[in-house]
Amino acid sequence: MSRERIAKWKSSPLLWPLVGLAAVLLFNAFFTPSFYQLEIREGHLYGSLVDVLNRGSIGVILALGMTLVIATGGVDLSVGSVMAISGAVAALLLTETSWGLPLVVPCALGAAMIAGLANGILVAKVGIQPIIATLILMVSGRGIARYITGEKVIALVNDDFSESFDFIAGGHFLGLPFPVTIAVVLTILTLLAVRTTVLGLFIESVGANEKASHIAGINARGIKVLVYVFCGFCAGVAGLIDASNINAADTANAGIFTELDAIFAVVVGGTALTGGRFTLLGSVIGALLLQTLLTTMYTFGVSSDTAPIPKALVIIGVCLLQSEAFREKVFRASENRGGER
Repeated sequence: MSRERIAKWKSSPLLWPLVGLAAVLLFNAFFTPSFYQLEIREGHLYGSLVDVLNRGSIGVILALGMTLVIATGGVDLSVGSVMAISGAVAALLLTETSWGLPLVVPCALGAAMIAGLANGILVAKVGIQPIIATLILMVSGRGIARYITGEKVIALVNDDFSESFDFIAGGHFLGLPFPVTIAVVLTILTLLAVRTTVLGLFIESVGANEKASHIAGINARGIKVLVYVFCGFCAGVAGLIDASNINAADTANAGIFTELDAIFAVVVGGTALTGGRFTLLGSVIGALLLQTLLTTMYTFGVSSDTAPIPKALVIIGVCLLQSEAFREKVFRASENRGGER
């Protein structure tokens, strides 16, 4: 491999999240060989790796929307609450009306996109700082979801719709859980939208320098509103998967802390919080890294209360390795010690 290609790989934002993911997978290869065992039952794949993909789907979907928001220099703390709203709307319509799933799903996603639109207007039009604007919906959104459900958990056990709604989280396509298909399709469509059109350049331009983008003729405010709406859409999809998974709209627990995991996935994936250049694939790898780590810890019997500690350590490690300044300092110190010998 030529020096230019090696240098290109070293500077790639995908390198360190891939190294982190490979390290966790290698750890499992040595200490939990059963992690790689796959089983086929009734034409469906089962195993820890499939579990990672299945449970990581929500993280991947949220990370897609969060990546575009962060690329514009913003952040969305409300995705967990929007998930709760989406699940609440779907549950209410399924239990209180005779509407079918083809009508209920667009309504739930529409509610999530309206929430995203509210965030976008507060940030782009009103000029409120993104962390404050989305914090408002983060707090009030869960209250809205509780109001929709009448402050109770709505169980989705009616035979008329339960089977079709179950398929969203419990169905299979090509042997894999259906949420994996949703995450893959959404990733491909988002990549096509931002990498085969000028949309991606506009987003990076707004994140790098909003004023210069505006002077150049880019509708910076419109781009910001658009990415928040898309982030709301992604949260809506994740909310439907979550509600389908537990067959209920549990507004108190739906999407708890998912906004933090989505931000972690984006940062670990190599997109800077300052905005500008972004990598969707890096965010996808970051989300899978976090889920693989979580699954590994649960395999070793680590409780959910202490699991965030090693997760935070891995996140800090990968983020430090992403930092060029940190790498230069470490490698220079290593070279100096080698020279002294």
